[in-house]
Amino acid sequence: MLTVLKPGLETTVQDWPGLKGAFRYGFNASGPVDHWSFRLANLLVGNAAGAPGLEAQFIGPTLKFETDGWFAIAGADMRPKLDGEPVTMWQTTTAKAGQTLSLGPALSGARTYIAFAGGIAAKPFLGSCATHPMAAAGGLDGRKLAAGDAIPLNPADTPAPHSAPEAIRPVISSTGRWDIEVVVGPSDDWVSDAGHKLFFATDWGVSAKANRMGIRLDGPELLFAERALNKAPEHGSHPSNCVDIGYPFGGINLCGDTPVILLNEGLTLGGFIVPYTVPTAAFPKLGQARPNEVFRFHPISVADAQAMRRQISDICRPQSLVPTGA
Repeated sequence: MLTVLKPGLETTVQDWPGLKGAFRYGFNASGPVDHWSFRLANLLVGNAAGAPGLEAQFIGPTLKFETDGWFAIAGADMRPKLDGEPVTMWQTTTAKAGQTLSLGPALSGARTYIAFAGGIAAKPFLGSCATHPMAAAGGLDGRKLAAGDAIPLNPADTPAPHSAPEAIRPVISSTGRWDIEVVVGPSDDWVSDAGHKLFFATDWGVSAKANRMGIRLDGPELLFAERALNKAPEHGSHPSNCVDIGYPFGGINLCGDTPVILLNEGLTLGGFIVPYTVPTAAFPKLGQARPNEVFRFHPISVADAQAMRRQISDICRPQSLVPTGA
């Protein structure tokens, strides 16, 4: 059992891959945005890669261990401390009953993941323990953590101590610039050739208007194709309007003249075009980007996106970890 002393800015229980198969009910997958860091944290404490853990955004929580346990922290550096002593990230760590784990503001990146041996014993929703705040379901009563919350943990055997070497961790940009892969489509024919060139040649700013639903992008107005400018009235008045379509996970939704990358709790349906889609393998980058940083997009094929996903899955296996001997 853990007690929440301070909840942090927005800390939620998540699991991976989240609400898989719930799209048909109108729910996006939820789950961790930086699923790469999340999975490695779980493996470090002997859990299955998708076991329920915590995602902290920008400012981390302070937690008290009510029993002895083991934990691991991955992702953004929030200067974790156990009873005031620095904790090494990306490795298995032991905590005694009564000790306090505290995380502060992120020095780099945006999201930190805390896994506990056994995983969090959260209430499932549609087969997942991932918190979906928009549905007020999953996790701990479908909401972010609050001071005084009790977080139950599943029983666990003592994990063998390991570390995740830097070579298998996702890279967090040190320059504030990110190279983001996209698959062109499904609504790419609504953007002109000049519009596509403009999109890929632009340094897009990450807006402060960003959360787990989506990331707004600051940049120029895109240029539309003829079919968007001269269309049937049922498609709406703005060139970006269309008859309602299903939005893909990671779709770059052109909401009027503002591109929005649809993240883990984004809309699943609407009347705006989606000219590009960020593959899930690039979500770890989206999850660690901070406001006012810069995205530069480049196109890849569906096959390339699938290969990227397989590569991350190959990394996120127990065999990739290194025993610490601690």
